[in-house]
Amino acid sequence: MDSFRSKIIPVTTILVGVVVLWYVFAVILNAPFQRDIDSRANVTPGTVEFIGKTLSQPKPTLPAPHQVAVNFFENTFLRPINSNRSLVYNAWVTLSSTLLGFAFGTALGIIIAVGIVHVATLDRSLMPWIIASQTIPILAVAPMIIVVLAAVGITGLIPKAMISTYLSFFPVTVGMVKGLRSPEIMHLDLMHTYNASRAQTFWKLRVPASVPFLFTSMKVAVAASLVGAIVGELPTGAVAGIGAKLLAGAYYSQSIDIWSVLVAGSIVAALLIMVVGIAGRTVDRAMGGRPA
Repeated sequence: MDSFRSKIIPVTTILVGVVVLWYVFAVILNAPFQRDIDSRANVTPGTVEFIGKTLSQPKPTLPAPHQVAVNFFENTFLRPINSNRSLVYNAWVTLSSTLLGFAFGTALGIIIAVGIVHVATLDRSLMPWIIASQTIPILAVAPMIIVVLAAVGITGLIPKAMISTYLSFFPVTVGMVKGLRSPEIMHLDLMHTYNASRAQTFWKLRVPASVPFLFTSMKVAVAASLVGAIVGELPTGAVAGIGAKLLAGAYYSQSIDIWSVLVAGSIVAALLIMVVGIAGRTVDRAMGGRPA
């Protein structure tokens, strides 16, 4: 109970503080436009009425939390799931490419990590290029990937998944390299004493030692994969998905819709990270690990 309370109280306190600051900045940022509206209408509202107006504008500079909450509720629970305005439908469109790209990225990252650990030449030659690849802005890479794949007739889900793969393979690679190299020297010496082969050392020592590192890096990778899928929807002219909704909201200056979609994307990311965490704990218990 104390452990539960120690986790809930700090999170709730931060959440309340964020909401309060959100309301304060909503009033400050929406006030100039509201003053202009009032001056054009020749009205002088009181302080409370003025604050209420700044928090109820149809197209505010910064929507108030309750406006975002109402919009999110309407587009999540009151829309048909197959509607293009449904956040559930748009989240699923983005989630499908996210999961595919995450699967590709995880597999690619593991393969590269195994090669780096076992081949010294790859460690010296490939790892610097992998690190350098992440310095290229994804907004510059995404259109090139879309155009190149479209030129060979590949469109739809695959290009977005490739962008997710580009972002998600890096943390998995780094985490797995660290994990595969985590066994101590005396453990490796013990395997050598048992006359274990490289394959036996890999499967019985290095792989079990790397599992915690793998799932930790996968939490970062799955969030990066979601970002890649969203970015991948921007240059494709997609009509559905979180990225498409963000683009439509920006085009029509629907700031409330934009923030609502951002909340939906945050919830999807949190759920994905939670699922990976649960999978990690399940695998850890199956391998005989004990909770801390």
